[in-house]
Amino acid sequence: MDNLCSHILTKRLLFFGHGVMETKTTIADLVASKRKGRKIVAVSCYDHTTARLAAQAAVDMILVGDSAAEAMLGFDSTLQATMDFMVAITAAVRRGAPNLYLVADMPFLSYQVSVTEALRNAGRFVTEAQAQMVKIEASSAYRDAIRTVSDAGIAVMAHIGIRPQTISKIGRFKAEATTAEMAMEMISQADQMIEAGADSLLIEGTAAEVAEAITKRCAVPVISCGSGPGCDGQILIAPDILGLTQGPSPKFAKSYDNLAQRTIDAFTAYAEQTRSGKFPDAGHSYHMKSGEYEKLHEWLKGRPQPPRDTDTAAQ
Repeated sequence: MDNLCSHILTKRLLFFGHGVMETKTTIADLVASKRKGRKIVAVSCYDHTTARLAAQAAVDMILVGDSAAEAMLGFDSTLQATMDFMVAITAAVRRGAPNLYLVADMPFLSYQVSVTEALRNAGRFVTEAQAQMVKIEASSAYRDAIRTVSDAGIAVMAHIGIRPQTISKIGRFKAEATTAEMAMEMISQADQMIEAGADSLLIEGTAAEVAEAITKRCAVPVISCGSGPGCDGQILIAPDILGLTQGPSPKFAKSYDNLAQRTIDAFTAYAEQTRSGKFPDAGHSYHMKSGEYEKLHEWLKGRPQPPRDTDTAAQ
């Protein structure tokens, strides 16, 4: 066997799990977790650095959410996230976390215009960003979009409950399915989404009892975003988990550190060391080779200094 054939065979063996390379999490793994009662751990993050850190922790799934418009770009809603922006950050997250299950959020107007647009944009996430699933904020109006994308072979997560892309229409968010009538409507909606081909559900801001009922009655993995502990898994955004978010946060958000204050402290220490001259020190600087500075010094002695701009100096 020549070297080229040997190299290709080695890569294939590693890819199929016969070597030390980690295998990529798939939808089959998530379904198996549901069946075994093993909770799925999902994180919403938006950049390569955070994704790389999440990949070193006990995380199963990353959702690249359109909440990046708020968390990264400073907008007050998710509506300003565009397809090009979402594809770019999803690809960055994939490079940082090559083996985690990757879900891409379909932004506002990426699937509402037509089923053709929905399929085209979902395909971009798969081909350009290597996403394994796309998330669509679901209602009866978008069952055809979910069906079309699913029929094309692209896995779909249907997002029900609070749907942030409807903020312009409803004005403010409130907990969903808090009455029996609302609960029956949401359970029916979940059934419709699964019938349309959804491979997973994300339930946001919904009464815990209702989210648990949906989880028990369906075969697909169900992820809770502020919908109680009875779902197959949980998701929070990385800035909340890390304690980077300042100001009001949703009731369901929980921080596991206070990186906001630690980040401020680090920036403050950097500023103080820079102004005091402590940074950079010799250990953080490059230096000329031995004997070269003396040569440069002799050369400079024979050269006149450039004239000073007296106007600039006076300023």
